[in-house]
Amino acid sequence: MRHAMKRLGTPLRAAALAGAALLLPGCAVGPDYQRPPFDAPAAWRLDYAQAAELANLRWWEQFQDPTLNELIATALRRNQDIRIAAERVEQFLGQLQSTRAQFFPQLGYGLEASRNRTSERNFSALPAGKDPWYSLYQGTVSADWQIDLFGRVRRQSEAAQARVYASEQGRRGTLLTVVSGVAAGYVTLRSLDRQLEIARATADNYAGTLRIFRLRFQGGVVSQVELSQVESQYRQAMIAIPQLEQQIAVQENLLSVLLGQPPGPIPRGRAIGELALPVVPPGLPSSLIERRPDVLQAEQNLIAANADIGAARAQYFPALSLTGMLGSLSTAASDFLSTPSRVATLAAGLSGPIFTFGGIEGQVRASEAGARAATADYQRTILYALRDTDDALIGARKSAEAYFEQESRVRALREYARLSRLRFENGSASYLEVLYADNELFSAELAAVGAGSERLVQLIGVYRALGGGWVDEADTLSGVDKKNGSG
Repeated sequence: MRHAMKRLGTPLRAAALAGAALLLPGCAVGPDYQRPPFDAPAAWRLDYAQAAELANLRWWEQFQDPTLNELIATALRRNQDIRIAAERVEQFLGQLQSTRAQFFPQLGYGLEASRNRTSERNFSALPAGKDPWYSLYQGTVSADWQIDLFGRVRRQSEAAQARVYASEQGRRGTLLTVVSGVAAGYVTLRSLDRQLEIARATADNYAGTLRIFRLRFQGGVVSQVELSQVESQYRQAMIAIPQLEQQIAVQENLLSVLLGQPPGPIPRGRAIGELALPVVPPGLPSSLIERRPDVLQAEQNLIAANADIGAARAQYFPALSLTGMLGSLSTAASDFLSTPSRVATLAAGLSGPIFTFGGIEGQVRASEAGARAATADYQRTILYALRDTDDALIGARKSAEAYFEQESRVRALREYARLSRLRFENGSASYLEVLYADNELFSAELAAVGAGSERLVQLIGVYRALGGGWVDEADTLSGVDKKNGSG
């Protein structure tokens, strides 16, 4: 056996050395990845005067509401989308591990015991009286190694690794969406709470006015027309209450899902008017979008698609495989492990395609088209990111302007309503003027609360659009084990 291995060893060593010589320079067919050029604006249309690092902080803590902080922490621990994204990362890590295993010899073993019968009518006749039945015992340890001559496995590994990175960016994008969604949902909920307070207070005020007018009507001081006008005003305020209560319940259910819990009440902290304003990240170069998870994910998908081309083209070239087997073969269990029963095999094989009827060509064509599509998707993602960020910055600025104007309108309408009531009490105006002023004030107060909420939501949108290091800050709060995706 030793002599046989020596005889087989010479060609195998030569083949292995040749394979190693090809592996060392990193020979791999297919194009190497180069990031596509893209012209981005130097800055946004709306610039902020200061230098900035606020986009890397836990910006939601700037609201100074411990209840909101706890809600976000709960969502990061329990949100199901985050768990799904973490498991998706684990899935691609497993695929990467399987792909990289092809770089190394695959070891295996086999054990077999069988009962067999030989033919009595074979070329060599079975001796008279010889039992045609016999037992066979076999045990082997084998090794199989396919040398990656032309980089097929390297390209597959490159693609698998890029998909791991892409899935990780998808997970970070989920964190971004969940945090922004909880913050915006909470702001909207507190806005609806305040609007409900205004509607109830207004309805109570109108109810008092309605009681007075009913007494005046009974005393003949006011007409049926004026009484009906006051009652209509009261009913208008009452209609708003169930509508707002429904919106609050829907908003609570939405937040419950983000928190990873069944629909139910959501704890409240500061009122909408007490929430501190997050600072807009200032001095924003357009290059900041390169750290957005969706942009990074699109680029990693492009890297994977580019590597797929090389993996497909490598199939045109021959594959070198080395195999070896050591074992024992015997018809008697008693001498199964004895030296004469040992067997060994060493082999080197070279295989490659001659004519595949377009099979490989089709795979190359598909991979090249996939790379072109991934390039277009990457460039489109950058365009959407630029638009999203610019929209968020403009929205933050303009929603603040609209909020200030709406607040000014509320102040003016309060004075208008006060003066109209004085004119009515002095007999200088009909109640129709008071009715109009009160209705306008009621609508303006609701609109002002909505404008304040929109202002905060737009500021949240700036942090969402920019991504930034705060996503990593949120990651530390998620409690998700990156190795197994469990909380």
